[in-house]
Amino acid sequence: MKFKKFGNTEQRVYDLVRPITDELGYYLWDVCYVKEGAMWYLRIFIDCDEGITIDDCERATRPIDEALDAADLISQSYMLEVGSAGLERALVKEEHFEICQGDEVRVHFIRNIDGEKEVTGTLVSADRENVIINDGESERTFALADISFVKLNFEFE
Repeated sequence: MKFKKFGNTEQRVYDLVRPITDELGYYLWDVCYVKEGAMWYLRIFIDCDEGITIDDCERATRPIDEALDAADLISQSYMLEVGSAGLERALVKEEHFEICQGDEVRVHFIRNIDGEKEVTGTLVSADRENVIINDGESERTFALADISFVKLNFEFE
């Protein structure tokens, strides 16, 4: 696993959209510009302490869409989707790991490590080399190179 770096389009969209989401009281979690089949999708993921509702997504979509149209950053046609980052969102950027220190996470490995394909625990810290998790018994360090993904872990009751 490597920390995500924005492509040129994603970075320009992030820079344009961030002041809008900040003004609306949302945290801009991620921007993804991907081609699926014949269509391009621009996905903007937002969050806030109270959680994100459909109304929040609608409230953010209008000004974001207007700003994107005015800036004309993307030449080809695309579908704009504004949505919640989700309860079990992936941590993909360095700042995600900083924000989520102390939260319960699920670490999935590329291949078994000590007989385990996945571990859960409290995120202690992360850097460009390692992720440190407290599994309730001890702190364990895992190399980013061995990790497929890290997601917030939410237990449904």
